[in-house]
Amino acid sequence: MTVDTTRIAPGDLAALLGSRLCHDLVSPLGAIGNGVELLEMSPDYPGIAQSPEMRLIAEAVAAARARIQAYRMAFGQAQGDQRIGRAELARLLSGVEAQGRLTITLEAEGDFTRPEVRMIMLAVMCMETAMPWGGRVIVLRDRPDWRLVAECERSRIDPTLWAWLDRDAPRAPSPAEVHFPLLSELARDAGRRLRHEFDETGGEIAF
Repeated sequence: MTVDTTRIAPGDLAALLGSRLCHDLVSPLGAIGNGVELLEMSPDYPGIAQSPEMRLIAEAVAAARARIQAYRMAFGQAQGDQRIGRAELARLLSGVEAQGRLTITLEAEGDFTRPEVRMIMLAVMCMETAMPWGGRVIVLRDRPDWRLVAECERSRIDPTLWAWLDRDAPRAPSPAEVHFPLLSELARDAGRRLRHEFDETGGEIAF
């Protein structure tokens, strides 16, 4: 059978676009971060490193870089033979944690395929959407399955949005909700069954 190399599947094309955007954004943010470090070391600006303005800039740049790395993993290309170590996954989750109000604990050992790490990042983003006031998430690996268990004081659940994980969504997602259909599509492509439940005080996503 002849393979048509002139066409790219929509999902693959979206992943390529995500990778390109994240790659192009990392470079200028890195340059800004380097500039901040040079200013902090410069004898021409004594004490600038301790100024609240410089601290605010440095923290904002670090947070933006961490979020883009998380986006690159969640929305970028994922090849099945690529492996991600535990330390790298922990760093990605810490970046998400630092950006918002979630506390994330990783309970897993070894290294993992990039597609499954991508699913983890998308699932965490789904939980972020459900817990805008904050909460706790434990990422557990029980080989070969994953469970993300969440606890919170209160949540905000939109059943029409979570229906995407059942592949039976009654409405289109907004740009801020795109991680729901992406997680569903990635699970389908990987041959993994998604299970989820969520109520006012938490829940879980498993695959």
